[in-house]
Amino acid sequence: MRHMHAMPFGAEPLAVGRGVRFRLWAPGVPTVVLEWSLAGSWCDAAMTRLPDGWHECVVAEAAAGDRYRYRLPDGLRVPDPASRSNPDDVHGPSEVVDPRGYAWRDGEWTGRPWREAVIYELHVGAFTPEGTFKAAQRRLADLAALGITAVELMPLADFPGKRNWGYDGVLPFAPDASYGTPAELKTFVDAAHGLGLMVLIDVVYNHFGPEGNYLHVYCPEFFNPARQTPWGAAIHFDGPGSRTVRDFFVHNALYWIEEYRFDGLRMDAVHAIQDRSATPIVEEICAALQQGPGRHRDIHVVLENDRNEAHRLERDWDGTPIAATAQWNDDLHHAAHVLLTGETDGYYADYAQRPLEQFGLALAQGFVYTGQPSPFRGGEARGEPCDHLPPAAFVSFVQTHDQIGNRAFGERIDALTDPVRLLAARACVLLSPHTPMLFMGEEYAALTPFQYFCDFGPELATAVAAGRREEFGAFASFSKDGRKRSIPDPNAEATFLASRLDEAGHSTGWHAEALREISALLVLRQIELVPRFGNGTYVRSWSCEGDALRIVWQLDERRQDGRPSANLHLIANFGRTTNRVAWPPGRIVHMMRAKEVAGDTGAIQLLPGGVCASIDEAWHE
Repeated sequence: MRHMHAMPFGAEPLAVGRGVRFRLWAPGVPTVVLEWSLAGSWCDAAMTRLPDGWHECVVAEAAAGDRYRYRLPDGLRVPDPASRSNPDDVHGPSEVVDPRGYAWRDGEWTGRPWREAVIYELHVGAFTPEGTFKAAQRRLADLAALGITAVELMPLADFPGKRNWGYDGVLPFAPDASYGTPAELKTFVDAAHGLGLMVLIDVVYNHFGPEGNYLHVYCPEFFNPARQTPWGAAIHFDGPGSRTVRDFFVHNALYWIEEYRFDGLRMDAVHAIQDRSATPIVEEICAALQQGPGRHRDIHVVLENDRNEAHRLERDWDGTPIAATAQWNDDLHHAAHVLLTGETDGYYADYAQRPLEQFGLALAQGFVYTGQPSPFRGGEARGEPCDHLPPAAFVSFVQTHDQIGNRAFGERIDALTDPVRLLAARACVLLSPHTPMLFMGEEYAALTPFQYFCDFGPELATAVAAGRREEFGAFASFSKDGRKRSIPDPNAEATFLASRLDEAGHSTGWHAEALREISALLVLRQIELVPRFGNGTYVRSWSCEGDALRIVWQLDERRQDGRPSANLHLIANFGRTTNRVAWPPGRIVHMMRAKEVAGDTGAIQLLPGGVCASIDEAWHE
């Protein structure tokens, strides 16, 4: 099995012995010269200017492995913006890749349904000491054994320097060479499929990184200077001349799914995409995936969207997503963070009032903000009603790279709160019908920080370090110069090395206990709950009884007469003292830090962090 995504951009090897076709879109440039390497020497090939701003040439002698670049009239040499590989970083030449050179072994793979998804977010460079695709591949069997069913890779697009979070990528078709070769990434995905794991890739379609993006120089048509974003001029997704720009990103989405066999995308910050088209680019990408590779296997799109736009998660009559499959549920995270840590700075202010109720509401309906004003946003209305959506439309978590790395010192929540109450929150997420996600190391309550790191050139590096310290300097806790200066420099290699996952000690003490509990919860979820989840799953009731949260979901399991046959009951104590509550009805499937009340068969004692879950199979309407 060999897979190649054909696209109008970039370098495409033709049939054997026929060379390589090179294409570049640069409407405002009169002439472009292709420079390509032959036996170690650079050769020139004039490109033909075609209609609609294209420049093209075919080089019969070129082949996979050759380096190439484009020379502009002013002498500037730039890599291919659609480069499949850039071994010498973003300023160097591109490399011709023949996707047909990799023989896939996953021919029987058709994906997994979304209700089975348990996501594990990881950064390839920080996941292992080696920081490579090969090293990460060696850990896949452990993740599958734990109960993970989907691995989500943080962005791989080629970024400047040797290390980066991934959100500063500038060559969106080229996996960063510091992680390995395109073939090694394909081997990673192939191996994951062999273990029954889906693989999602995080893609950034709202901006290009600040260093190494030459499109601003020779192809300003990619941008709309009339609209500004936090990263500069917005990408030109609508209006006259935007079709080729839109195609660039539609093809990028298809490329990852078809050529690398990824099972879906996580689309970063779609709220920052400025697009007033009748069919916005997000919806166009979803449709292209559904009508293309989605006809043959399960393909999923997960959004990050601060606007809580529930309409992008709508289902059709049989429960199939019309556009996106799910969205990161930041509301649940923020409510849990306030509940567990008491922090109310920044966007956490929106969840400062009755955080346990906010957490319960997020578990019950998905979003907390469904149209009401947000104090953090100056009273601006945020969100859309979402209680009609299935719980699986919400990817829920208690930490991600985002909220950790956006802290000054990159502390994980495990370093900020009581571990037993935190484990209770994780249990609530893992036992819920939501789509749960863990951040790498979370399964054993890792304490390794995950700081913002990058490797920019000197001038930009200085500005980024100063800007980050000034940003946190606005907070009272950093008002003293000494405290502000102690914030790690994102460009220092030490900052990156400190963020690499450290597994030392994960098999002892609290880490071992946390791992046992998470593993048990994932086994329970897979055996008892996932078979009962479906489009008919919804919340029946929820309440707060002091510091205890009680929630009931109707499961999708049906009797022979078609009527629902079971409820899932969950009780959790987030107080600091023991809480006495009524036993949940049905068969107990999970108990943690809970015990019977002597002499009272109808009551249960939940210690702080206690959780009890049951399935009531005798229930009926």
